[in-house]
Amino acid sequence: MNDVLQPAGSGSPDPGFPSRVRGCLLGGSLGDQLGHPVTASSREGIRLRYGAEGLRSFGQLETARISGTTQLALYTVDALLEALEWANAGTAADETACLWLAYLRWYAGQEGGFPDAAPQPLPRWIDAQQLLQERRSPSAASLAALATGEMGSRARPINADTDGADCVARSAPFGLLPRVPAEMVRRLALDGAALTHGRPAAQQSAAAFSSLVHVLVHQGAAPADAATAVLAATEAIPAAAGLAGRLKAALRLGQAGPVPAEAVSGELGAGLEADEALAVALYAVLAGHASDPQEHFRAALALAVNIDGDSSCTGSIAGSLLGAYYGEAGLPPEWLAAAEGTDEVNGMAGLFLAQTVG
Repeated sequence: MNDVLQPAGSGSPDPGFPSRVRGCLLGGSLGDQLGHPVTASSREGIRLRYGAEGLRSFGQLETARISGTTQLALYTVDALLEALEWANAGTAADETACLWLAYLRWYAGQEGGFPDAAPQPLPRWIDAQQLLQERRSPSAASLAALATGEMGSRARPINADTDGADCVARSAPFGLLPRVPAEMVRRLALDGAALTHGRPAAQQSAAAFSSLVHVLVHQGAAPADAATAVLAATEAIPAAAGLAGRLKAALRLGQAGPVPAEAVSGELGAGLEADEALAVALYAVLAGHASDPQEHFRAALALAVNIDGDSSCTGSIAGSLLGAYYGEAGLPPEWLAAAEGTDEVNGMAGLFLAQTVG
């Protein structure tokens, strides 16, 4: 990685890979925690609860709490960590099988045991973290898929009609992997999403998101440049035509600056489905641009969560992107001080870095 890259508008040197990893994971968690209290609320409901400007800051929350969105993102990290441990020991591992086993361990924490037909993998460090076992509005689609005890795939989908945004939000870690070709990042994300979400649109959205993270982290690109590159790759995939259209609209809207919320939903959707959530989060990152990284983070997250759709996921996606871009310097200290789960997130980031740096 080039250590002299200058993130556009930051005025500071490249934050470096470790800071980008921590920034991405912590940023995703912060976005999840800001959006989680309103993830089932309409825009009007959010305004009635938090005022005309909606929910904009951790200071408006009674208590900051992670949801299953952050839990599953960290279990994705753990699956990649296990595959890296095998690889660094000289043994090849099936990354998608590692993902499935990790998600089954998360399921066991949520439901009190493994599905009857599923294997029972041995516990790992993450499974001893009580916060990551607590039931925090887990994805119903993911629970239902894992409950079958079968390993979903693109060829043999489980939940064939499911296209919720949670499979996207948990996919940021794929983009963090160093020394991995872009096509492998896409494959890992596609196969990881297919474990629980059968709709191709959901799988392609997860792949596009992880690709955005990969370009931000490993090429040092600005968000608009990363989005342009990922859009070009997405347009070349016939199965991703709908997603490509939403990403193009998000780029156009975001580069014009903030627009009325009704225009966002009219162009990008409510943010409930996977491609909608990714488009809304990307729009928020672009439209919320500010010269100060932390102000950019605050403004973008406010745009991302004040929607009709899945605010937990849109917040997490936007926070992950900006954390990947700025590193830890982009995260508001007062949000981190009020946040839940920073020890667990930093713990997983440290374990991941131990296997990838050096």
